[in-house]
Amino acid sequence: MLCRLGAGRLRLPWLAAPTSAGGSECPQWARAVASASAGGAGGPGSWYEALAASAPVRAAEDVLLGVHSAAGLPWWACIGLTTVALRGAVTLPLAAHQHYILAKVENLQPEIKNIARHLNQEVAVRANQLRWSKRVARLTYLKNMRRLVSELYVRDNCHPFKATVLVWIQFPMWIFMSVALRNFSTGAAHSEGFSVQEQLATGGILWFPDLTALDSTWILPISVGVINLLIVEIFALQKIGMSRFQTYITYFVRAVSVLMIPVAATVPSSIVLYWLCSSLMGLSQNLLLRSPRFRQLCRIPLTKSDSDSPYKDLFAAFYTKFISRK
Repeated sequence: MLCRLGAGRLRLPWLAAPTSAGGSECPQWARAVASASAGGAGGPGSWYEALAASAPVRAAEDVLLGVHSAAGLPWWACIGLTTVALRGAVTLPLAAHQHYILAKVENLQPEIKNIARHLNQEVAVRANQLRWSKRVARLTYLKNMRRLVSELYVRDNCHPFKATVLVWIQFPMWIFMSVALRNFSTGAAHSEGFSVQEQLATGGILWFPDLTALDSTWILPISVGVINLLIVEIFALQKIGMSRFQTYITYFVRAVSVLMIPVAATVPSSIVLYWLCSSLMGLSQNLLLRSPRFRQLCRIPLTKSDSDSPYKDLFAAFYTKFISRK
């Protein structure tokens, strides 16, 4: 052994670093190698160790422990309850705000098209008078169009970037909760003298009684992949005439959803259960935000693409795309 080998930085993040035998001083060449490994790319475990010990992950652990202590539920139910509470209290309002912004942007499209038509005519006249090249005319058109559209977004307080707030909140929360559950499942976190890992080992249900173990049946991992694919398809079905970029993004998310299946099969069941509960809440949230009554309750503006019978339309589109096609 290379005398702690850079404090274990070349080892997996959940394994303890080895100690040198007898406390003897490391040879100079060993210290050089250890220093190089520690000072290179930070080591494969250093970034994870920093994340696992970060304040947001500790806060996620406190939330899980608090819910478990207050509710007195088994850990499988505690994970599900915490997921529902966080998604309902944090991501659902943000998703409603996202739909509010996107609806206002959609309602601006006729005005944007009208401005684009008039601006194109004005630039064409100006280019003819001043003998601009096609390149200068196009740059002038694009510059002024960007300015005018930005003014519309400011006027209606609906800049599309505001619709991305959900992603910037939801994804980090998903990461922190996953790492917190991994800390619990690997024995890296303790509270009030008892091991959370020991409780998780008997806190499962049905075919996954041990939440610290992998799901050997693959039922949980496959369920996560299927639910995520269903969310992607619902999004794709409600979009008519997607751009090339949107099509590429849809295919990319489909691929990620499929790749999540083998990934989920390599992590403790507690994490996969959280992912499944989160995906189910995402699916429910997606369907809820299609309800005309709920959209009216959230004061989301009506748009031309809105339907009085969204669920019937969704089922018909799903049936046409996946079942009835020959």
